[in-house]
Amino acid sequence: MIDNPPLIAIIGRSKTGKTTLIERLIEIFKYQGYRIGTVKHHLADFDFDLKGKDSWRHRQAGADVVVMSSPAQLAFIEKREQELSLAEIQRLFENKVDLILAEGFKRSHYPKIEVYRKKVGEHGLLAERVEGVIAVVTDEDINCAPLPLFRWSEIERLAEFIKTVAL
Repeated sequence: MIDNPPLIAIIGRSKTGKTTLIERLIEIFKYQGYRIGTVKHHLADFDFDLKGKDSWRHRQAGADVVVMSSPAQLAFIEKREQELSLAEIQRLFENKVDLILAEGFKRSHYPKIEVYRKKVGEHGLLAERVEGVIAVVTDEDINCAPLPLFRWSEIERLAEFIKTVAL
């Protein structure tokens, strides 16, 4: 394991399959013995603690940090005045994973893989306007040269590509 794990951002418009791609990549990397971390970017406030549960009640009472711990899992919820940078989030994974797959963060400086679907991307590839895109995943007939193009049937080949650029 490494101190500061490499990070690849999976970007694309809503409903293009970013989450599905990350799920498939996780399965492949886990099968190969890698420890994988994920980060999901959300543009609005979010809540994943269940209303009425003890941890939710702790937060509603005003706790700034709530940790839920069990023998199998640890969850950490912290109130923030501002969003952490992706680099700050990356440091939270130090010595815990071999690779981080981030969903979103198209404005970050990290390498990005775009998921493209013509039916939701009528304005063209994000790679034409977003810096750092290193590959495109699509089943559309598009020209994204000089970027490598991967079909949905080639996710294992994409995983090998990610290993060459990140691991």
